Amino acid sequence: MEINKEDRKYIKAKRRVEEMKKFYTNVAMYVIFICALAGLNYYVNEFKNPWFLWAAFGWGIGIFFQAMKVFKWAPFMGKDWENRKIKQYMEEEERRENKSDF
Repeated sequence: MEINKEDRKYIKAKRRVEEMKKFYTNVAMYVIFICALAGLNYYVNEFKNPWFLWAAFGWGIGIFFQAMKVFKWAPFMGKDWENRKIKQYMEEEERRENKSDF
């Protein structure tokens, strides 16, 4: 069975929407649980030792990387970076070959 171009587009778009849905669900759970932990922390020791921030920080790092994946944000190693590096290495290889020709 052959998948036509429209079907491929639909499947790709559906996967992207599912990734975004998972991300937003994760963000909602983050807010709910961190608020609950903050409330518990306040109830136990009135923020004298704000331990809930460790959970917020750890889970927040995970959410940050998930957001980078979902929204395809890779400032350091994105597609542009990849293309520049390929071009750079090709030029270096060409220079080496030209030097060895002499």
